Amino acid sequence: MRGAIKVDIVVIGAGQAGLSSAYHLMKLGLRPGRNFIVLDKNEKPGGAWQHRWPSLTLSTVNRVHDLPGMAFSDVVSPSETEVRASVAVPGYFAAYEERFQLPIYRPVAVKVVCDRSGRLRVETDREAFSAGGIINATGTWETPQIPSYPGAELFAGRQLHSRDYQTAAEFAGQHVIIVGSGISALQHLDEISQVTATTWVTRREPQFRDRQFTAEDGRAAVAIVEDKVRNGLVPGSVVSVTGIPWTPALKAAAARGALTRLPMFSEITQHGVRWLDGAEQRADVILWATGFRSSLDHLAPLQLRGEKCGIVMGGRLATEVERDPRVHLVGYGPSASTIGANRAGGAAARELATRLGLV
Repeated sequence: MRGAIKVDIVVIGAGQAGLSSAYHLMKLGLRPGRNFIVLDKNEKPGGAWQHRWPSLTLSTVNRVHDLPGMAFSDVVSPSETEVRASVAVPGYFAAYEERFQLPIYRPVAVKVVCDRSGRLRVETDREAFSAGGIINATGTWETPQIPSYPGAELFAGRQLHSRDYQTAAEFAGQHVIIVGSGISALQHLDEISQVTATTWVTRREPQFRDRQFTAEDGRAAVAIVEDKVRNGLVPGSVVSVTGIPWTPALKAAAARGALTRLPMFSEITQHGVRWLDGAEQRADVILWATGFRSSLDHLAPLQLRGEKCGIVMGGRLATEVERDPRVHLVGYGPSASTIGANRAGGAAARELATRLGLV
């Protein structure tokens, strides 16, 4: 067995949650590169933001919350609303990494994490690391979720996920079926319906929110998701708790008839989809805006999941895995939002560093 580089804490992922965790570890007095390191699969800073579709600008994206210690407005002017999110946010992350001299190694893809004599062995596509504990901040971007439907393999058209979406113009002259009731699905529907024919289908009746989302609403939403993960349930989507904001863009889409929602079809055919009542819709494209699942496959050898298929979480902000307190998950469950990831990064850093006797 080849040797492993020994370090106290390995942070996996350099998105919002990973950078926040690294910042808090440094502020606790841990030495970058010696006590802790950050492994990032991407070739450059930006986390999943660098892969977002071009039409997602600062005016259409949900608010980008400040990382601890450095404001987003220090790098990007608040007036630059039409700047691509895939450019602005990576620029902010790069400046953040540089200012605090965070020990980020990239591109390094973590393949598996397993137990080795009381320590955690982190195998990557380059070297291996031996850690006292890990803070996992891998998010969801690498694991798009597409539900299984009868006949999917028969469809003669194109199927793609939100992860692969680039621009509405590529669908001009085609009929596009958009599946999903989240914010991404509505953004795709708004854009595509302006250039071609669309059909919108969802599993549940979408819930729109016509009033401003308050801090109290946010706390309530986080509490619901936190309760789920503390009980070992799989966390649901944030939108299922908060609802979809009723924006001017969506009002305009409704006015042109684009928000007519249909229930999920029962099967996919060669040339479209079919509902239970036999009704059919011909289509050229099926766009699955059906979300993502947490990217945790590399942790499988640790057997963290419980009887309810989820991971039982503990700790002050539900970042500590109860089955293995050496493992903290940030950007998971109640900390999946950017602001939640900041707070979770601080809690995970302190709790893990304390457990390991580093502070």
